[in-house]
Amino acid sequence: MNRCNQYRVFLPLATCLLLMAACSPERKDEPNVPLMQTPIKERAPIISYTLVNTYPHDSTCYTQGFLFHKGQLIESTGAPQNISYTRSLIGIVDLKTGKMDIKAEIDRNKYFGEGIAVVNNKIFQLTYTNRLGFIYDANTFQNLGQFGYVNSEGWGLTSNGKELIMSDGSNALSFMDPDKLNVTKTILVSDKGYAVDLLNELEYINGYVYANIYTTSIIVKIDPQTGEVIGKLDINDLFVNSRKRYGASAETNGIAYNPDTDKIYVTGKLWPCIYEISFPH
Repeated sequence: MNRCNQYRVFLPLATCLLLMAACSPERKDEPNVPLMQTPIKERAPIISYTLVNTYPHDSTCYTQGFLFHKGQLIESTGAPQNISYTRSLIGIVDLKTGKMDIKAEIDRNKYFGEGIAVVNNKIFQLTYTNRLGFIYDANTFQNLGQFGYVNSEGWGLTSNGKELIMSDGSNALSFMDPDKLNVTKTILVSDKGYAVDLLNELEYINGYVYANIYTTSIIVKIDPQTGEVIGKLDINDLFVNSRKRYGASAETNGIAYNPDTDKIYVTGKLWPCIYEISFPH
Protein backbone atom coordinates (compact mmCIF):
# COMPACT_ATOMS: atom_id res chain seq x y z
CA MET A 1 0.00 0.00 0.00
CA ASN A 2 1.43 3.41 -0.97
CA ARG A 3 1.48 6.42 1.40
CA CYS A 4 -1.47 8.16 -0.27
CA ASN A 5 -3.67 5.11 0.27
CA GLN A 6 -2.53 4.93 3.90
CA TYR A 7 -3.78 8.50 4.50
CA ARG A 8 -7.13 7.67 2.94
CA VAL A 9 -7.56 4.83 5.48
CA PHE A 10 -6.24 6.55 8.59
CA LEU A 11 -7.74 10.06 8.24
CA PRO A 12 -11.40 8.96 8.61
CA LEU A 13 -10.41 6.75 11.53
CA ALA A 14 -8.58 9.61 13.25
CA THR A 15 -11.55 11.93 12.71
CA CYS A 16 -13.90 9.34 14.23
CA LEU A 17 -11.70 8.90 17.28
CA LEU A 18 -11.52 12.67 17.82
CA LEU A 19 -15.30 12.96 17.65
CA MET A 20 -15.73 10.09 20.14
CA ALA A 21 -13.33 11.74 22.58
CA ALA A 22 -15.12 15.09 22.27
CA CYS A 23 -18.49 13.51 23.04
CA SER A 24 -17.31 11.48 26.04
CA PRO A 25 -18.72 12.72 29.38
CA GLU A 26 -16.22 14.20 31.82
CA ARG A 27 -16.30 13.34 35.50
CA LYS A 28 -15.12 16.32 37.52
CA ASP A 29 -14.38 14.13 40.55
CA GLU A 30 -11.95 11.89 38.68
CA PRO A 31 -8.31 12.53 37.73
CA ASN A 32 -7.45 12.93 34.08
CA VAL A 33 -7.09 9.33 32.87
CA PRO A 34 -6.96 7.78 29.40
CA LEU A 35 -10.34 7.19 27.77
CA MET A 36 -9.45 3.96 26.00
CA GLN A 37 -9.21 0.81 28.09
CA THR A 38 -6.05 -1.28 28.16
CA PRO A 39 -6.31 -4.93 27.10
CA ILE A 40 -7.52 -7.16 29.94
CA LYS A 41 -4.27 -9.15 29.89
CA GLU A 42 -2.40 -6.01 30.94
CA ARG A 43 -4.69 -5.39 33.91
CA ALA A 44 -4.53 -6.93 37.39
CA PRO A 45 -4.90 -10.71 37.33
CA ILE A 46 -8.09 -12.58 38.18
CA ILE A 47 -8.06 -14.31 41.57
CA SER A 48 -9.75 -17.71 41.47
CA TYR A 49 -12.04 -18.62 44.34
CA THR A 50 -13.85 -21.72 45.58
CA LEU A 51 -17.38 -21.77 46.94
CA VAL A 52 -17.18 -23.41 50.37
CA ASN A 53 -20.67 -23.04 51.80
CA THR A 54 -23.99 -21.28 51.33
CA TYR A 55 -25.99 -19.75 54.16
CA PRO A 56 -29.40 -18.01 54.27
CA HIS A 57 -29.66 -14.23 54.21
CA ASP A 58 -32.66 -12.00 54.85
CA SER A 59 -33.67 -10.83 51.37
CA THR A 60 -35.27 -7.70 52.81
CA CYS A 61 -31.81 -6.45 53.80
CA TYR A 62 -30.34 -3.91 51.38
CA THR A 63 -26.76 -4.67 52.42
CA GLN A 64 -24.39 -1.72 52.80
CA GLY A 65 -21.90 -2.90 55.41
CA PHE A 66 -20.69 -6.38 56.35
CA LEU A 67 -18.06 -7.34 58.93
CA PHE A 68 -17.09 -9.61 61.82
CA HIS A 69 -16.40 -8.34 65.31
CA LYS A 70 -15.50 -10.73 68.13
CA GLY A 71 -16.85 -13.64 66.13
CA GLN A 72 -20.20 -12.03 65.35
CA LEU A 73 -21.35 -11.13 61.85
CA ILE A 74 -22.61 -7.53 61.83
CA GLU A 75 -24.53 -6.04 58.91
CA SER A 76 -25.70 -2.54 58.10
CA THR A 77 -28.46 -1.84 55.60
CA GLY A 78 -29.90 1.04 53.61
CA ALA A 79 -33.47 1.94 52.72
CA PRO A 80 -34.21 3.08 49.15
CA GLN A 81 -37.38 5.17 49.08
CA ASN A 82 -38.76 3.09 46.20
CA ILE A 83 -38.49 -0.14 48.25
CA SER A 84 -40.88 0.54 51.07
CA TYR A 85 -40.09 -2.48 53.22
CA THR A 86 -36.36 -1.70 53.56
CA ARG A 87 -34.89 -0.13 56.71
CA SER A 88 -31.56 1.46 57.67
CA LEU A 89 -30.43 -1.00 60.32
CA ILE A 90 -27.41 -2.37 62.13
CA GLY A 91 -27.64 -5.82 63.66
CA ILE A 92 -26.06 -9.19 64.34
CA VAL A 93 -26.73 -11.84 61.69
CA ASP A 94 -27.31 -15.49 62.57
CA LEU A 95 -25.57 -17.52 59.87
CA LYS A 96 -27.82 -20.51 60.53
CA THR A 97 -31.06 -18.64 59.87
CA GLY A 98 -29.94 -15.48 58.04
CA LYS A 99 -32.05 -13.41 60.42
CA MET A 100 -30.78 -10.15 61.89
CA ASP A 101 -30.97 -9.32 65.57
CA ILE A 102 -31.60 -5.59 65.14
CA LYS A 103 -29.47 -3.40 67.39
CA ALA A 104 -29.79 0.10 65.91
CA GLU A 105 -31.93 1.95 63.38
CA ILE A 106 -31.84 5.40 61.83
CA ASP A 107 -34.80 7.23 60.35
CA ARG A 108 -35.14 6.13 56.71
CA ASN A 109 -36.86 9.42 55.89
CA LYS A 110 -33.78 11.41 56.95
CA TYR A 111 -30.83 9.09 56.43
CA PHE A 112 -29.72 6.26 54.17
CA GLY A 113 -27.52 3.83 56.10
CA GLU A 114 -24.21 2.93 54.45
CA GLY A 115 -20.93 1.22 55.39
CA ILE A 116 -19.74 0.36 58.89
CA ALA A 117 -16.38 -0.33 60.55
CA VAL A 118 -15.14 -1.10 64.06
CA VAL A 119 -12.19 0.69 65.68
CA ASN A 120 -11.36 0.99 69.40
CA ASN A 121 -14.50 -0.97 70.27
CA LYS A 122 -16.73 1.55 68.49
CA ILE A 123 -18.91 1.02 65.42
CA PHE A 124 -18.78 3.85 62.91
CA GLN A 125 -21.64 4.12 60.40
CA LEU A 126 -21.77 6.30 57.28
CA THR A 127 -24.84 7.79 55.65
CA TYR A 128 -25.24 8.35 51.93
CA THR A 129 -25.65 12.10 51.29
CA ASN A 130 -25.92 13.75 54.70
CA ARG A 131 -22.15 14.02 55.27
CA LEU A 132 -22.94 12.61 58.68
CA GLY A 133 -21.98 9.42 60.50
CA PHE A 134 -23.08 7.73 63.71
CA ILE A 135 -20.98 6.11 66.43
CA TYR A 136 -22.09 3.18 68.59
CA ASP A 137 -20.59 1.14 71.40
CA ALA A 138 -19.52 -2.12 69.74
CA ASN A 139 -20.73 -4.21 72.68
CA THR A 140 -24.01 -2.56 73.65
CA PHE A 141 -24.80 -0.74 70.36
CA GLN A 142 -25.62 2.35 72.42
CA ASN A 143 -25.49 5.51 70.31
CA LEU A 144 -22.40 7.47 71.36
CA GLY A 145 -22.74 10.44 69.03
CA GLN A 146 -22.26 11.69 65.49
CA PHE A 147 -19.44 12.85 63.24
CA GLY A 148 -19.15 14.77 59.99
CA TYR A 149 -16.94 14.24 56.95
CA VAL A 150 -15.94 16.29 53.94
CA ASN A 151 -16.73 13.66 51.31
CA SER A 152 -19.90 14.55 49.43
CA GLU A 153 -21.18 10.97 49.81
CA GLY A 154 -20.60 8.05 52.15
CA TRP A 155 -20.36 4.55 50.63
CA GLY A 156 -18.10 1.89 52.14
CA LEU A 157 -16.13 1.81 55.38
CA THR A 158 -13.47 -0.48 56.86
CA SER A 159 -10.51 -0.29 59.21
CA ASN A 160 -6.90 -1.38 59.32
CA GLY A 161 -7.13 -1.48 63.11
CA LYS A 162 -5.76 2.04 63.53
CA GLU A 163 -7.58 4.12 60.91
CA LEU A 164 -10.97 4.23 59.25
CA ILE A 165 -10.86 3.78 55.48
CA MET A 166 -13.77 5.27 53.55
CA SER A 167 -15.05 5.14 49.98
CA ASP A 168 -17.39 7.70 48.42
CA GLY A 169 -18.18 6.28 44.98
CA SER A 170 -15.12 7.74 43.28
CA ASN A 171 -11.69 6.10 42.91
CA ALA A 172 -10.52 7.68 46.18
CA LEU A 173 -10.06 6.02 49.55
CA SER A 174 -9.95 8.41 52.51
CA PHE A 175 -8.04 7.42 55.66
CA MET A 176 -9.47 8.94 58.84
CA ASP A 177 -8.23 9.25 62.40
CA PRO A 178 -10.91 7.47 64.51
CA ASP A 179 -10.45 9.90 67.41
CA LYS A 180 -10.24 13.25 65.64
CA LEU A 181 -12.29 11.98 62.68
CA ASN A 182 -10.30 14.03 60.19
CA VAL A 183 -8.86 12.77 56.92
CA THR A 184 -5.15 12.00 57.31
CA LYS A 185 -4.47 10.90 53.73
CA THR A 186 -6.21 9.98 50.50
CA ILE A 187 -5.11 7.44 47.91
CA LEU A 188 -6.40 7.11 44.35
CA VAL A 189 -7.14 3.58 43.23
CA SER A 190 -5.97 2.57 39.78
CA ASP A 191 -5.33 -0.51 37.67
CA LYS A 192 -2.19 -0.11 35.56
CA GLY A 193 -2.70 3.67 35.53
CA TYR A 194 -6.44 3.59 34.86
CA ALA A 195 -8.74 4.96 37.55
CA VAL A 196 -11.01 2.42 39.26
CA ASP A 197 -14.04 4.26 40.58
CA LEU A 198 -17.42 3.23 42.04
CA LEU A 199 -15.58 1.74 45.02
CA ASN A 200 -18.32 0.57 47.37
CA GLU A 201 -18.37 -1.81 50.36
CA LEU A 202 -14.88 -2.36 51.79
CA GLU A 203 -13.05 -5.00 53.82
CA TYR A 204 -9.50 -5.02 55.17
CA ILE A 205 -7.88 -8.47 54.95
CA ASN A 206 -4.26 -9.20 55.85
CA GLY A 207 -2.89 -5.82 54.82
CA TYR A 208 -5.02 -5.23 51.72
CA VAL A 209 -8.30 -3.44 51.06
CA TYR A 210 -10.94 -5.37 49.14
CA ALA A 211 -13.71 -3.36 47.49
CA ASN A 212 -16.94 -4.17 45.67
CA ILE A 213 -17.21 -2.24 42.41
CA TYR A 214 -20.75 -0.88 42.26
CA THR A 215 -22.98 -2.20 39.43
CA THR A 216 -20.55 -5.07 38.77
CA SER A 217 -19.72 -8.46 40.27
CA ILE A 218 -16.06 -7.51 40.63
CA ILE A 219 -14.17 -7.30 43.92
CA VAL A 220 -10.77 -5.63 43.65
CA LYS A 221 -7.76 -6.20 45.91
CA ILE A 222 -6.01 -2.89 46.60
CA ASP A 223 -2.56 -2.13 47.96
CA PRO A 224 -3.35 0.58 50.55
CA GLN A 225 0.15 2.03 50.27
CA THR A 226 -0.01 2.75 46.54
CA GLY A 227 -3.67 2.47 45.55
CA GLU A 228 -2.75 -0.10 42.91
CA VAL A 229 -5.20 -2.92 42.18
CA ILE A 230 -3.17 -6.11 42.38
CA GLY A 231 -5.93 -8.63 41.79
CA LYS A 232 -9.66 -9.02 41.29
CA LEU A 233 -12.38 -11.57 41.90
CA ASP A 234 -15.37 -11.98 39.60
CA ILE A 235 -18.24 -13.44 41.64
CA ASN A 236 -20.85 -13.17 38.89
CA ASP A 237 -21.72 -16.86 39.35
CA LEU A 238 -22.88 -16.08 42.87
CA PHE A 239 -24.95 -13.14 41.64
CA VAL A 240 -26.60 -15.39 39.03
CA ASN A 241 -27.26 -18.02 41.70
CA SER A 242 -28.92 -15.42 43.95
CA ARG A 243 -31.05 -14.13 41.08
CA LYS A 244 -32.27 -17.66 40.39
CA ARG A 245 -33.26 -18.06 44.03
CA TYR A 246 -34.78 -14.56 44.36
CA GLY A 247 -35.42 -12.44 41.32
CA ALA A 248 -35.20 -9.10 43.18
CA SER A 249 -31.56 -9.69 44.17
CA ALA A 250 -29.70 -6.46 43.39
CA GLU A 251 -26.04 -5.43 43.29
CA THR A 252 -23.19 -7.45 44.74
CA ASN A 253 -22.26 -5.71 47.99
CA GLY A 254 -20.80 -7.15 51.16
CA ILE A 255 -17.43 -8.66 52.09
CA ALA A 256 -16.82 -9.94 55.64
CA TYR A 257 -13.61 -11.50 56.95
CA ASN A 258 -13.57 -13.46 60.19
CA PRO A 259 -9.98 -13.29 61.49
CA ASP A 260 -10.74 -15.91 64.15
CA THR A 261 -11.49 -18.58 61.53
CA ASP A 262 -9.76 -17.05 58.49
CA LYS A 263 -13.04 -17.36 56.56
CA ILE A 264 -14.49 -14.90 54.06
CA TYR A 265 -18.16 -14.32 53.31
CA VAL A 266 -19.82 -12.30 50.53
CA THR A 267 -23.37 -11.25 49.77
CA GLY A 268 -25.37 -8.54 48.03
CA LYS A 269 -28.31 -6.20 48.34
CA LEU A 270 -31.53 -8.17 48.87
CA TRP A 271 -29.71 -11.44 48.28
CA PRO A 272 -31.28 -14.58 49.78
CA CYS A 273 -27.86 -16.09 50.46
CA ILE A 274 -24.52 -15.45 52.11
CA TYR A 275 -21.66 -17.30 50.42
CA GLU A 276 -18.51 -18.49 52.14
CA ILE A 277 -15.68 -18.43 49.61
CA SER A 278 -12.02 -19.39 49.74
CA PHE A 279 -9.15 -17.81 47.85
CA PRO A 280 -5.47 -16.97 48.50
CA HIS A 281 -5.40 -13.89 50.74
